[in-house]
Amino acid sequence: MLFGMHPHQDGPLARLRRGHEDLVLELLRKHGPLSRAELGQHSGLSRTTLSDIVTELIESGAVVATAPETAPRRRGRPVEALTLNPSAGQAIGIDFARRAVHVSAVNVAHEVIGSASEPHDPGLPWEERITLAERLVGTLADGALRLGALNAIGVGVVGPVGDPDSGPPDPYPSADLPALLRKRFEAPVLVDNNTRLAALAEATWGAAAGGQDVLYLRLSHGVGGGLVVGGSLHRGAYGLSGEFGHIAVESGDGRCSCGATGCLETVASVGAVLAAYRRAGGHADGLASLLGALEAGDPVALRTLEAAAAPIGTVLAAVCNAVGPGVIVLGGELAAAGPPLFEPVERALRAHIMPISRDRVDLRPATLGEAGGALGAIALVLHESPLLSHYPARPG
Repeated sequence: MLFGMHPHQDGPLARLRRGHEDLVLELLRKHGPLSRAELGQHSGLSRTTLSDIVTELIESGAVVATAPETAPRRRGRPVEALTLNPSAGQAIGIDFARRAVHVSAVNVAHEVIGSASEPHDPGLPWEERITLAERLVGTLADGALRLGALNAIGVGVVGPVGDPDSGPPDPYPSADLPALLRKRFEAPVLVDNNTRLAALAEATWGAAAGGQDVLYLRLSHGVGGGLVVGGSLHRGAYGLSGEFGHIAVESGDGRCSCGATGCLETVASVGAVLAAYRRAGGHADGLASLLGALEAGDPVALRTLEAAAAPIGTVLAAVCNAVGPGVIVLGGELAAAGPPLFEPVERALRAHIMPISRDRVDLRPATLGEAGGALGAIALVLHESPLLSHYPARPG
C-alpha cells in the first residue's frame, strides 16, 4: 500500500485526510526536515489535525522523527525534526517497449534510486520479459532494493490500454500482464500506454516541465505520443489518446501494423527510415550506422531524414491546429539524429501550422531518454504530478 493511502475508504472525510497527508509529505519532500511548528506554518493545518496526520505517517513508516544533533534547549524537550523515511518503501516503473525493457525506481522521498535498460528480440515471450524486468530491478540500488518492500509498480506497454486493470490489449492477448506482475513482485500494478507515460514524465520533470499544453511525439520502432491539455494528461474515452503514428500521411502507402496503409508509422518509425535509406542506396545494419552516416554528412542519409521529417511536421501541425499546445517534445531513438531531423520537421511544422501559431509553439528534444516511460509509470502510480488530477486513479 502506498503510504498515506486507504484503498478501503473513499468517503469525503477519507479523501480530505488523504489530501492532508499528501500535503505534509509534499512539504517534507520540498523543504527537507521540518519541525511540527514549521509544518504547521507551511501547511496551514490546525495543531490537532496536523498532530493526527503526523502520528499516522510516523506509525506507517513514511515519516521519521529525530532529535536534533545540537544541544537541547534549556527548558523543555528538544525540538524533533520530521523527515521522510527513504528506506520506508519503493515504487517501481517498468516500460515494456517493443524491443527493450526499461526500469526505474524511486523511494518514498521520490528520489530516483536508479534506472536500467536491456534490449531484447521483439518476439520475446511475456514470461521472459517479466523475468528480464525482475533481473533489471534487482540491479538497482546496488542490489539493495527489497522486493518485499515494494509499494506499487507502474507499467508502460505498447499500444492502447482501455481499462487500467485489464492489461495490454492485442497484440498481447496471451498474457494477463498485471496478474503476472502482481504474482512476481507481490505489489499492486497499474498499466498504461508507454508513450503517454513518457509524455507525462517529460511534462513533469523533462523538456516540457511546467507546461500546461504539451504535445509529445516519440519516434521509435513504433510511433506514438501523448497530450497534456489544460494542465492534465489526456487519456481519451477508451485510452486511445496519442496514437499519432496512425494518422494517415500523403506520402505513405505501406501497410501499417494497425492494418491500415499510409500511416505516419510506415514512414517515420526507425525501421521505416532504415528501409528508405537502404532503398536509396545507403548501407546501414541498424540505427547507429545511420546516425553515423548523418554525422559524416552523407547526402543520402540527410535526404532520407528530410523525407521522413516532412510528414512528421505535417502531422504535428495538424494536431497543433486542433489542440493548440505551447510546447512540442520530440523523443525516441530517431530523435538522436538531432538537427538533420529537427530542422526539416520544424520547417514542415511552420509551413502547415496556422500562421498565428508559428511563433507560439516551441519544438524541443526530449531530455529523459529511455527512462522516460518508466519514470512516467512511477508518476502514475504515485499520482504525484498535478497533470494527473483528472486522470484515472491509483492501483487497486
